[in-house]
Amino acid sequence: MALTGEDVTGHALVLFDFDGTLADTVDGICATARTVLRAHGVPEGELARVPQIIGPPFPQAFSLVFGLSEEEAAQVTAEYRAIYQDLGIKGWPLYPGMRALLEELRAAGRRLAVASSKREALVIKAVADNGVSDLFDIVLGKKSDDQVSKAQTIVRAIDGLGLAPSDAVMVGDRHHDVEAAAACGVPCVGVTYGGTAEPGELEAAGACAVAASVDELRRVLLG
Repeated sequence: MALTGEDVTGHALVLFDFDGTLADTVDGICATARTVLRAHGVPEGELARVPQIIGPPFPQAFSLVFGLSEEEAAQVTAEYRAIYQDLGIKGWPLYPGMRALLEELRAAGRRLAVASSKREALVIKAVADNGVSDLFDIVLGKKSDDQVSKAQTIVRAIDGLGLAPSDAVMVGDRHHDVEAAAACGVPCVGVTYGGTAEPGELEAAGACAVAASVDELRRVLLG
């Protein structure tokens, strides 16, 4: 566990990213994306970059990582979603120990929220499929593909609970989470147990701590 800054054990609200943070979605996302990208003629050698689409919002992620035009990225995203939305719980199971951590945080009086770059309806479904909807005060994703900024979702969550940025801490697995939180004046704890961030990525982005396991995350958030 790398500690680089602020103590966040006293923050009233813990905001969680979903993919790679709460839930192990990497295999489902990557397998689905590879299937669709192959059909669009992306060379096999380039598919090694597929994990990089985890973090940025869709459809922009496909342009960012694979250089697809706006139109083709939108088409790839539509085909991807047609497959992905039917994966069910096997596509988005909570990481081992995560449910217990959420329960501990609630028992300690913390408020919990999800602030994801997934479409809002899907992230609400994914949280419900895991049986933890009652542990969260609010579950938010992006409202449409026109929304690029994750900071907007973070602000919606904080405002929706009548809190201030100084009350909150974000937990995320990519530099996008750290940067979005910083734009809102919120510290961010980075997590690496999902294997999505490059070595040093979260520290370089300014994460206040980096946890390599759910147990380490527990210590960062609860002391």
